[in-house]
Amino acid sequence: MSQAFRLALVAALALATLAGCEREAPAPVAAVPAPAEVAAPAVHSPAPEKPLLDGGAFVGTQACAACHVAQHELWRGSHHDLAMQLPSDDSVLGDFDDATFEYNGVTTRFYRDGEKFMVRTDGEDGALADFEVAYVFGVAPLQQYLLPLSRGRLQALSIAWDARPASAGGQRWYHLYPEEAIDHSDPLHWTGPYQNWNSRCAECHSTDVHKRYDRASDTHNTTFEDIDVGCEACHGPGEDHVALAHSGTLDTARNAGLATNLAARGDWVFEGDAAIAARTEPLAGRAQVDACARCHARRGNYGDYHHGADFLDTHRPSLPLEPLYYADGQIREEVYVYGSFLQSRMHVAGVVCSNCHEPHSAQLRSPGNGVCAQCHKPATYDVAAHHHHAPGSAGAACANCHMPETTYMGVDPRRDHGMRIPRPDFSVVMGTPNACNACHEDKDAQWSLDALREWGVEFRDTGSHPARAFARLTQGDNRGLPTLVALAADAQAAPIWRAAALERAGQAGSQPALELAARELRNPDALLRASAVRALDAMPLQQRFSLLVPLARDPVTAVRMAVAESLQAVPIEQVGEREARLLKTLFAEYTATLEQHSDMPGILMQLGLFHASRGQAAEAERSYREVLAKNPILLAAYLNLADLMRGQGRDDEAREVLHAALAVEPGAGTVLHALGLLETRAGNNDKALDYLRSAAELESAGTRHRFVYAIALHDLGRPRDAIDALKALLRDVPGQEDALLALANYHAELGEPADAAGYAGELARGAPGNSAYRQLYERLRREAGEP
Repeated sequence: MSQAFRLALVAALALATLAGCEREAPAPVAAVPAPAEVAAPAVHSPAPEKPLLDGGAFVGTQACAACHVAQHELWRGSHHDLAMQLPSDDSVLGDFDDATFEYNGVTTRFYRDGEKFMVRTDGEDGALADFEVAYVFGVAPLQQYLLPLSRGRLQALSIAWDARPASAGGQRWYHLYPEEAIDHSDPLHWTGPYQNWNSRCAECHSTDVHKRYDRASDTHNTTFEDIDVGCEACHGPGEDHVALAHSGTLDTARNAGLATNLAARGDWVFEGDAAIAARTEPLAGRAQVDACARCHARRGNYGDYHHGADFLDTHRPSLPLEPLYYADGQIREEVYVYGSFLQSRMHVAGVVCSNCHEPHSAQLRSPGNGVCAQCHKPATYDVAAHHHHAPGSAGAACANCHMPETTYMGVDPRRDHGMRIPRPDFSVVMGTPNACNACHEDKDAQWSLDALREWGVEFRDTGSHPARAFARLTQGDNRGLPTLVALAADAQAAPIWRAAALERAGQAGSQPALELAARELRNPDALLRASAVRALDAMPLQQRFSLLVPLARDPVTAVRMAVAESLQAVPIEQVGEREARLLKTLFAEYTATLEQHSDMPGILMQLGLFHASRGQAAEAERSYREVLAKNPILLAAYLNLADLMRGQGRDDEAREVLHAALAVEPGAGTVLHALGLLETRAGNNDKALDYLRSAAELESAGTRHRFVYAIALHDLGRPRDAIDALKALLRDVPGQEDALLALANYHAELGEPADAAGYAGELARGAPGNSAYRQLYERLRREAGEP
């Protein structure tokens, strides 16, 4: 892993919105207190009381086993059952027979001390220390070990056991970051915040978890009901269900005594000559998919989970946008399966998780292509005429073409659940991966595209597909905005795609997108409502305020939190009494929610932004400094802290902070850009231009740094150089509106109306609904003497 990639990974982890539980591969070394100093959570620690929708209290898996024998037997030995275990001769798979592993100059030793499983490795201060394994984490294809640190923390050791057979390269210790040299000072080290069990792992490996973090003391007191993922982790607390069963009044059709009904598999039939089955009744709700999403989604966490509530009431799922996903929605970073599955035609057709997976064992319903054959007739699809490969070969496996694998954590291949058609044409024009070349590694994407054409497969939407619009927008090219607005408005499209398109188009300032977002604020789907709120960020605050205040009481937490972020700069003293009360309540909920997860740098960053927006400079600075204490290589924290200082007239301190950021990453374009702006305001023009030019030269995605550099050239008396810089920008990103508008104005200033009219005409053609562009074009044409 390169230095640049490591910094990008840390930034992505840190900026995951709201307590992300994305378990990226853990990290390297540091020093810690001896195990005796730390009490790990007890298996049946008493959890604090919390309001439940229904279901009563948790009663434990064994209370379910007597009546649900078959389901319990399927569950036993499953990944859910073995998600977390106490260490024992049976549960520990790794070699603790005085084995050693070397990484970054540190020799880690795995040994036994009587019944204890011990690890001697570098701790938080870099010194070697001995740690007792508190818990075993996972079972296959790798197993990790949780080691206790001070203040109630459990940490996932970055040296994991490869549980695969030796014939597959397993039965060995290995490091999750093998190509990186991470020491105890790095936030990716195993003792750092991104390897913390309490925040990033616990919720999905045990039942009824309560993190219980206290920011003032920086301590955790995490509890859980069952050590593993038991029945109640999915079905909810079982006290009422058990009471009804014992009283003989249980009616599973009307009152099962549980908070949620997860039965959603439905009946599927082949109608007439159809080759694909359809549900006999529409899917009534998304309770099952939401229940699985809680752990099988890349998401942030708003607080304790409420069984039976909307998924977005306790979580914020990540949308299929870069950099987590490729532009066409394929998985990129470790995003699990929810975000890709919701993109799929299967999901839109009403497929749920249990159609393909037996929910208690988590195994596929049928081996090989059999799971697909449940709904896709083999006579049509499991034949060479469809897959064009020899029967029984890798290319004849449905999943290999439609669910390609990406390996995470070194040894864990996971399939993309978008179940999409391979698109080598996208690989040619956008550089995205495709399933064909995942197998044919010795060939290029053009070879794969030519092969498909020989089979009669032609892609006629390569240039117009929404994936191209997403990719172009990332580069600063807004010409694809109408495509994204159309996708966002398409009621037949997957809601997660509509949400992603709405956010990107709205935040790019598309007027049609802003108008659509205003309408979507009333959408019954909370995902679309929340995205509509975020899409309005480009709208002036006063207009946003009038649209969003009613949603301060939205029943779903994710929507309210999005409203809080959007309206955080509203001066409460300048609004009406009713609106002021609403905002005070909303902001109190928002900060309380963030405080629960303020052990994570990204959440502290959000707190800092909130306090800065509210004019609470001291609180904002405190938050930013806490971020840097936990993650000293997070560039965004340096930038925000410097900006806060600049706003207070503390330019010298801001300059010091930015130079400290450059020491972390000397070639950071964002930092160089910030220094350029700081020196511009200080009147140090030569120094400012040097910084801005360096930032512009480093820019590879987007156009902001190049555009600002061009503007600076113009404003400092070099209009010809500014024009040259803008033309170079347009060669990379044709149609970039800001550049075209600047070129039109600069040529007009220089007395060159014909050139100015040419750029204004391009603007008007690219945005036919923009009357200001049309008027500018007409005026410049007249000045140029054109008919």
